[in-house]
Amino acid sequence: MTPFFDIFTKPEKKTIKKIIKPKIIADYREKNSLVISELIGLGVEIEFKVLKVADFISKEVAIERKTVNDFIYSLINKRLFKQLEEIKQYPKYFLIVEGIEEQELYNDYLEGINGNAIRGMILSIILKYQVPIIFTKDEKDTAAFINVLARKQTKKHFSLNPKKKSLNPQEQKQFILEGFPGIGPATAKKLLKEFKSIRGVINAPIENLKKIIGKKAEIFEKLLD
Repeated sequence: MTPFFDIFTKPEKKTIKKIIKPKIIADYREKNSLVISELIGLGVEIEFKVLKVADFISKEVAIERKTVNDFIYSLINKRLFKQLEEIKQYPKYFLIVEGIEEQELYNDYLEGINGNAIRGMILSIILKYQVPIIFTKDEKDTAAFINVLARKQTKKHFSLNPKKKSLNPQEQKQFILEGFPGIGPATAKKLLKEFKSIRGVINAPIENLKKIIGKKAEIFEKLLD
């Protein structure tokens, strides 16, 4: 029997599913980071932009990335706390501290800061600033976290241009003083209340400084010299 061919029914077209790569936005300063090469290897599309705040953006989530060394020194000079305030302009955010397998986090880095002081600052980040922290082993581990995040996020629209938080003149003076080891917000306020200005603090006799900050006055004076 001769086989019958249906010339009227169109054959079904095979649908080819287009694979959509997860995409993240990275600050241009991260171009040479090993995290970027790891992400590309995981199939993540990278778009480089000048980000005023954060290092990576995955949809509506902002990520600030610090190596252990950078994390410690940004705690000491108070730069990190300003960055944490700025990152909260995004709908969601968290901090990555990278390299805990390669470098000890709680070593004594400088005189006046020890392991427990670092632990206290970490608690302050979580409880006071309410910014979650993820500790990663290395660049590969960091990339793995960002990759999982990028594949889970749903698309939302938000501004990529959050503004750097501007400080008023009094806050600027306090911020400068807090950059000195052992000078916290409370001490900086006392110094400004007593000596009125940065110049007044710098020109103050060491005996007057000792009345307010005690032995730290000697470290302060050495740094000025």
